[in-house]
Amino acid sequence: MTASENKRQLVIIGGAEDKDGDSQILREFVRRSGGTKAHIVIMTAATELPRDVGENYIRVFERLGAEKVRIIDTETREDASSSTALEAIAKATGIFFTGGDQARITSIIKDTEIDAAIHKRFSEGIVVGGTSAGAAVMPDKMIVEGDSETNPRLEIVEMGPGLGFLPGVVIDQHFSERGRLGRLITALIREPAVLGFGIDENTAMVVTDSQIEIIGQGSVTIVDESESTYNNMDEILRDEALAICGAKLHILPHGYKFDLKTRKPILTNGAAADASVPVGSATISAAV
Repeated sequence: MTASENKRQLVIIGGAEDKDGDSQILREFVRRSGGTKAHIVIMTAATELPRDVGENYIRVFERLGAEKVRIIDTETREDASSSTALEAIAKATGIFFTGGDQARITSIIKDTEIDAAIHKRFSEGIVVGGTSAGAAVMPDKMIVEGDSETNPRLEIVEMGPGLGFLPGVVIDQHFSERGRLGRLITALIREPAVLGFGIDENTAMVVTDSQIEIIGQGSVTIVDESESTYNNMDEILRDEALAICGAKLHILPHGYKFDLKTRKPILTNGAAADASVPVGSATISAAV
């Protein structure tokens, strides 16, 4: 495959994906990583139980037919320059970040030799996946932590640098289950991004170049503020309520797609979803 033919592929999972049944999402990760010829590297930097978590994914990926699966456990930044780890990444066809604490991933891996090696392989066409904390790190700016089940306010979200595989967006996970719309909107307004993605549990957004496909049991909520007409961020204090007018909301379940370039959903029949229904000060476009 030439460089011009390489497709940048991400499998970004909202957490709590099925590991014991059909394992639809992890199955898709293995398939895209080469199927029965897949060489998968499991990155366990996010978790304090790297052996237990890593071996659980080894069990799943081997059951699904991957040819070779190994763990890279980076407990310190010094581990992120290990020649053994770098050799494994150079041979990998898929790299998977587990859940845990996303701040651990960036504090240990970001701007290290392993970080550079993974980005190089990603640009060459291998698949990069991540679940929960491993999903949060995919943008260039990530949600480090924040409050759930609350209205948007500047104080409820802490932001930090992500790994930058999908720049210019904000991603949140365990979305519907933990009531995180308020913190996703807050993160989106605080950062120079126009698209926010909230991914439900056992659900993934599979990104191929500029197109996203939704797979799994739940939905992906997309907040598009590219054409919003107003927000009050410059007028309020940290504990005061955010206002935003004219934003768009899309709710996309399994089988629907989204075009990152046009910022439009694609229906299951392949047509672009242009119709929208105004609700209050927001524009709601829902597929449920």
